[in-house]
Amino acid sequence: MTILFEPDRRWSGHLAAQLGPGVLTVSRLEDAERILADQHVEPLLLFGPGTDARTALEFADRHRLTRPALGVLLLREQLDVDTLGRALRAGVRDVVDARDTAAVRAACARSREVSRRLRGAVPADQADEPVARVVTVFSAKGGCGKSTLATNLAVALADGGRHTVCLVDLDLAFGDVGIMLQLVPERGIGDALNAEHVDDTLVRALLTPYKAGVQTLLAPVSPTDAERIGRELASQLLAAVRTMFDYVVVDTPPAFSEAVLAALDVSDVQVLVATPDVPALKNLRVAMDMLDLLGLRQEARLVVLNRSDARVGLTAADVDRVLRTPTAAHIPSSRDVPISINRGVPIVLDKPTHPVSRAVRELAQQQIADQSRPARGGRGLRDRLGRAVNR
Repeated sequence: MTILFEPDRRWSGHLAAQLGPGVLTVSRLEDAERILADQHVEPLLLFGPGTDARTALEFADRHRLTRPALGVLLLREQLDVDTLGRALRAGVRDVVDARDTAAVRAACARSREVSRRLRGAVPADQADEPVARVVTVFSAKGGCGKSTLATNLAVALADGGRHTVCLVDLDLAFGDVGIMLQLVPERGIGDALNAEHVDDTLVRALLTPYKAGVQTLLAPVSPTDAERIGRELASQLLAAVRTMFDYVVVDTPPAFSEAVLAALDVSDVQVLVATPDVPALKNLRVAMDMLDLLGLRQEARLVVLNRSDARVGLTAADVDRVLRTPTAAHIPSSRDVPISINRGVPIVLDKPTHPVSRAVRELAQQQIADQSRPARGGRGLRDRLGRAVNR
């Protein structure tokens, strides 16, 4: 059941028509409470734009611990960062533009799926199949070596084919994963734009194989396609690849795009990359504040200092003080890294014993890898992804 709380009749009629049949509209909070008390299965509750934000947030905060499977959405005429932050802290699952029908419907679908999983209603054929551990690599400034780290982490997590990894390039306008691995893709994320439904069958057709257990889902060839790929499509693609691999490594642009937010939402680990220079550190500190505002878990973050041995007048202690958090890993600087990039071979494959390779493998194996996850590479990509993408 979907309950729409909206005291403004103009909005209640409009939203009820947009959401379709099965929507119960109420204008008094006590009516919503009474309906909830009678429900055996947690419904979805939408607070319309005519609702006072404080009323909605107090309601969500009051129920978030006693009824964790209850999905609460807040619809607004105008979105702002302050409301978003307060809503997420109160337990609201999403804040959506009430005028964007597609976004409202998509948010409802996501919330229902979250409630279903919280109730334990996982289909039997998926119950024993763990989803991938999602690792999103992000930097708040270009030129920090984020894409280089992402490609090397993907190879390190694959561990010579013992695990399966999907490297997703969500730098949709200017992604470099393909060229860094010298891949010539026949298709990629952009080809999902015209698909009626995103599932594992579609995703298999979009993958470009690399080697050593790594498959790639590459950014569109044309930057113009990037503008058409929003949060919903990115979420659907990530949901599909999570069921097909042991790990998903996501490369991102240095900005909080809709696709990046979708990746951060489902990330088990957020690898935040900086270099020892003041602009990069300042930008990363601002980005971390934004992650806090969005309600993303601090314990999921790993701050990585790239080119850590560069002699630029900043010590490791200086970096920790600026970021107000300890760095999880230091990756040394080396001219061998750009050489490996130009050769199209990640340095962890090109020079396995190199100090950079050792640092990346240590980060992957000791701080990112799920030690309880069995090595499933022996089942073979041919079995897991189908023959077509492995030829």
